Amino acid sequence: MGQLMAKLMSIFGTQEHKVIIVGLDNAGKTTILYQFLTKEVVHTCPTIGSNVEEIVLRKTHFLVWDIGGQEALRSSWTTYYSNTEALRDASVLIFANKQDMKGSMTTMEISQFLSLSAIKDHPWHIQACCALTGEGLPAGLQWMHAQATAH
Repeated sequence: MGQLMAKLMSIFGTQEHKVIIVGLDNAGKTTILYQFLTKEVVHTCPTIGSNVEEIVLRKTHFLVWDIGGQEALRSSWTTYYSNTEALRDASVLIFANKQDMKGSMTTMEISQFLSLSAIKDHPWHIQACCALTGEGLPAGLQWMHAQATAH
């Protein structure tokens, strides 16, 4: 049965990729995930454990794991890395969320703070966004799609 599904997927060009969303608590991870799915603001509470949803963009399926960001949960993040494309051919997308808030760091400031230019073995992109309005999210998803289909 697995061979049949693989054959059908190759014929129809469907690809599936596992994506992990990690970040500090109250960073907007869940709001971003549901903005992709519903195109509207979903009122959330702190994620305990994880949320998982599928996002489809032009025959590419992203299985997106939104992992709680509270400090007590961060040690469990590594359990979500198994069978992912992370650490192998990973692409790193950083959403610089909350750009609508006065005093938020710019993408350049975040890039410098995280020393992103030092990352040479993985493609990376930082995307300014506002999860509440959806601004910037489509551009980030497009970048993720381009990276996924390039491999």
